[in-house]
Amino acid sequence: MKKYYLWLLVLISFIVMNSCTSNSNNSLTVNSPDKKINVKFFLSRENQAGYKIVFNDKTVIDSSLFSFDFKDQNTFGSNLKIVNSTTSSFDETWKTVWGEQKYVRDNYNELKIEVKEKSDLQRRCFIVFRVFNDGVGFRFEFPEQDNLKDVTILDENTQFRLTGNHTCWWEPGDWDIYEHLYNTTRFSEIDALSKRNHPDLAQTYIPDNAVNTPVTMKTDDGIYLSILEANLTNYSGMTLKVDKKDLLFQSELVGNDWGIKVKTKSPFVTPWRLILMADKAGDLISSRTILNLNEPNKLKDVSWIKPTKYMGIWWEMHLGKSTWNMKSGRHGATTENAKRYIDFASENGIGALLVEGWNTGWEHWIGFEDREGVFDFVTPYPDYDLKEVVRYAKEKGVAIIIHNETSAAVRTYEKQMDTAFALYKSLGIHAIKTGYVGKIIPKGEYHHGQWMVNHYRKVMETAAKYHLMVDVHEPIKPTGLRRTYPNLMSEEGLRGQEWNAWSSDGGNPPEHLTIIPFTRMLDGPIDYTPGIFNIKFNKYKKNNQVNTTLAQQLALYVIIYSPLQMVADLPENYEGNPAFQLIKDVGVDWDTSIVINGEIGDFITIARKERNTDKWFLGSITDENARTLEVSLNFLDADKKYDAIIYSDTEDADWDKNPTAYKIEKKTVTSADSLALKLVPGGGTAISFVPVKE
Repeated sequence: MKKYYLWLLVLISFIVMNSCTSNSNNSLTVNSPDKKINVKFFLSRENQAGYKIVFNDKTVIDSSLFSFDFKDQNTFGSNLKIVNSTTSSFDETWKTVWGEQKYVRDNYNELKIEVKEKSDLQRRCFIVFRVFNDGVGFRFEFPEQDNLKDVTILDENTQFRLTGNHTCWWEPGDWDIYEHLYNTTRFSEIDALSKRNHPDLAQTYIPDNAVNTPVTMKTDDGIYLSILEANLTNYSGMTLKVDKKDLLFQSELVGNDWGIKVKTKSPFVTPWRLILMADKAGDLISSRTILNLNEPNKLKDVSWIKPTKYMGIWWEMHLGKSTWNMKSGRHGATTENAKRYIDFASENGIGALLVEGWNTGWEHWIGFEDREGVFDFVTPYPDYDLKEVVRYAKEKGVAIIIHNETSAAVRTYEKQMDTAFALYKSLGIHAIKTGYVGKIIPKGEYHHGQWMVNHYRKVMETAAKYHLMVDVHEPIKPTGLRRTYPNLMSEEGLRGQEWNAWSSDGGNPPEHLTIIPFTRMLDGPIDYTPGIFNIKFNKYKKNNQVNTTLAQQLALYVIIYSPLQMVADLPENYEGNPAFQLIKDVGVDWDTSIVINGEIGDFITIARKERNTDKWFLGSITDENARTLEVSLNFLDADKKYDAIIYSDTEDADWDKNPTAYKIEKKTVTSADSLALKLVPGGGTAISFVPVKE
């Protein structure tokens, strides 16, 4: 037995050494577990720290350098020496509380290098690489040290040097909001400032020549890349400056009006900089590496965390049928109206109701400089009986999602948060939707800067204390923190459905939702609010519409992932419509998710198996072009027959000319079958697969 363990120890050492080897005194390499990715860390001739990445024997990130600009100190990043390095390997499978899949494998090889300045202040830093089979994460860890105690970062200069003029899917590097359309251009054609593609966000701050992450790319030889960040904690969000001359992205942290990007103390660590890479576009979506770069669940009791579909007194305000404020005479959040929605939700198995405009303050919330102190998060309008609505909803088996719009007056919210959350818990409410519309108060801070990153964390942690799930609008982008705090359920962080109701540019074009899964959705769940059946708003807004077919709206319940999934349209638009059955049936929490096909900006097909059932669901959508996709059903269980209920466009359907024409078919299928999905312009197909009882 001793010989066996000795042999095993030698074998493990050989494997680790084979994955992480030193090439010289100034370079080290580490491979992914499957050997397809190689990362080389090096010190340049000027003793600057850098790295290079090879994927499938092709360089995908060329020699790129790191450095940090600190206030009142010299730049850290040159005149370095390698003091020490360690290697390790990790492989475990963990269970999600909820998510796109039930079990996630966390498997990587790690290289940790300690570097130190040869002279000057002799500051030290650990650079850590974790190399997975689908990507590379790296971060900087600054230990406690005498010459780096109180830290003010003016710039983090992390380079991502490209190997060609890639096709890029990007949005401007806005410091305040992510609600921009994605652009498809070559790297050399990125012009962030000129791509402010809607006047509605004129007050947001967009630096010249920077893009937000994720930014996704395709090389000319067919490799897909995406740059993200993971575990954003006590730091500012990262945008990327575009250097067309040197063909590189360089990190540009979100700052404040005083030029400060990050203020902290040593020891501190940066977020993980993450580069995903794949031979197929869909493999980017299948990655769970952003979760693996976050800490395990910190919440002991998660029994109150329950994914669900929800309706809302929300869409009717965007349409103009009603308003958030009571003084208009068309107040939406009345006790009577809430009960109407509750009845419909209860009758149709929809688990929750969001009510917006219930609390005082909406008359003075937008367009006013003195917004601080406007909202009261415990006092309802006189025509809304909060306790009665909660009681009635509970009687009907429907949960209430409480809405907290802050109007970006953050200090006001923080003062009331404990009192408000305690009230919600006492009423048995377990979910809140937060909002941060407008410029941040105090002036000079931005939505994506460190000050707000820490506020969003405070809300998430405080909500967990009071057993509240959180859905954040106008957020900082998701970075995988839902693993650590699984009460962080969903976020907006993109141009959502609401833009179709009032945007002056005509709303989200048909290609929008064929880009989102390969960009924003790589960050995490999206509260996109699908399910609009009344595509053209002739009764309320003749100049606006949803730019998809009704069948695509159904498919979005599978394509766009969220554990809190909205049933967004008005109840009267669902009543008597057979297509509503798909929304009633579709799951929100998944055992398995499979990306069947997809090309960015063109089409995508995803199949998901519902957690704790044997049901599968499939969604497929296209852009403005019609196409037929042949889909194998080999993802189904081999020993079962299924009733496939297929919701698809009619042959004459079209996102603009005939958007609500659909058909429903039923077939018995097995895993040996395939289906030809005929998608019309802006169209889609949704399918539920229910095992046949023998």
